Amino acid sequence: MPATPAPQKTIALVVRQNTVGIEQPVRGLVDYLQGAGYRVVLEAETAAHVGMAGLEAMSASQIGESASYAIVMGGDGTMLGIARQLAPYDVPLIGINQGRLGFMTDIPIERMIPVLDDLLAGKSQAEKRTLLEARVMRGGAMIACGLAVNDVVVARGAGAGMVELKVTVDGNFMYNQRSDGLIIATPTGSTAYALSAGGPLLHPSLSGIGLVPIAPHALSNRPIVVPDTSQIVVEIVSGRDVSVNFDMQTFASLAHGDQITISRSPNCITFLHPEGWSYYDTLREKLHWNEYPSGEGKLK
Repeated sequence: MPATPAPQKTIALVVRQNTVGIEQPVRGLVDYLQGAGYRVVLEAETAAHVGMAGLEAMSASQIGESASYAIVMGGDGTMLGIARQLAPYDVPLIGINQGRLGFMTDIPIERMIPVLDDLLAGKSQAEKRTLLEARVMRGGAMIACGLAVNDVVVARGAGAGMVELKVTVDGNFMYNQRSDGLIIATPTGSTAYALSAGGPLLHPSLSGIGLVPIAPHALSNRPIVVPDTSQIVVEIVSGRDVSVNFDMQTFASLAHGDQITISRSPNCITFLHPEGWSYYDTLREKLHWNEYPSGEGKLK
């Protein structure tokens, strides 16, 4: 009796919208993947703006249920959007950089085919990243909720005065803070908005959550890192036009007395990197840290 052939693996493509000249590299990638025997599908929004006849369009949930990998062509914003949606399904994510910084989309587009050759052959490093989940409570009822790969940010509106926030961690009062807002960041998000606000860099393998004030009134209000097992509650005491956002991509308006409860999500995301990938190499490249591989240029 002949052996049953192995099912064809599915790879989903997610492409940043409104990217000039992206059609040619996308077509080259599709041809490569199909030639390697993969079934290629497009994420629904990608299918709507990239002209690729003959490829099936799928929602994020359909991708989560059927895809072996998701390849993201774009910048970190594109990765953030799809990563939150695919987190419950633990589909490995491969990032091809078509943006600027590329902390998460780390494969240069001009090298994507040779790198994918290795990754899809199993020559890869898998890396888990944690997410945050938050619930906005008003009068005992939940009015909004969201996931964040980078950060949950509570901030004042443009032109408004400072906001006053009451912060508790695991039921313990931490402080009342007057500032422009507060960033609650994952280790992944420590290289995003939190970094520009003076927060610490956290290695992705650390089990911590950073709380970084935005322009605090008291200079003694410093960033702090708490265990990622913590439950953080931020209450709006005063301030106008206050809002909370998740990865700067989804927003909810807040009123005095609203409470945002933030904790680590039970879901994780998985990034696939080439063999030999190093977080420290990424920091040096993206943050333009000086490096002296041969000892030249060092101060004597």
